[in-house]
Amino acid sequence: MTLIQFLSAASIALLSISHCASAAEPIVGRASVIDGDTIEIRGERIRFNGIDAPESWQLCEDGNGRAYRCGKEAAAALDRYLAESRPTTCEFVDRDRYGRFVGKCFRADGGEVNRWLVKSGNAVDWERYSNREYADAQDEAQARGAGIWRGRFQLPCLARAERAKRQPSC
Repeated sequence: MTLIQFLSAASIALLSISHCASAAEPIVGRASVIDGDTIEIRGERIRFNGIDAPESWQLCEDGNGRAYRCGKEAAAALDRYLAESRPTTCEFVDRDRYGRFVGKCFRADGGEVNRWLVKSGNAVDWERYSNREYADAQDEAQARGAGIWRGRFQLPCLARAERAKRQPSC
């Protein structure tokens, strides 16, 4: 195989892969909560695009300075929210470095899950991926002192980096 034939074949393969990724069909079904920003539907892990929720092990402080498991609280709130209107539909945005489907998800009643998580104070707008799509929802949650905004917390991306002893990706 010549270099030109190889490059041509590689280009065709890359085009077909990118076409498949961009043409992914929405995933619809009953969602199981993995954590505050990840669910699973029909065996597919789905990471919510543009938001970041506290990790299940992460501690935050309430308004009185008492520690609580804010990641566990975010996951429980998400589970209750999704249970109110099933099924969940997730629209494909990308695949992350772990191979997870990254998407924007909606309840059966049309409520956008990603936005609700930020507006309820159970996640933050992750500007690196959202282009500030949820900045207004975050401002509202912060003004109300909702969820993690009722006290002190470390951004989830910083908490992960600190725990892994690496540079943060946010």
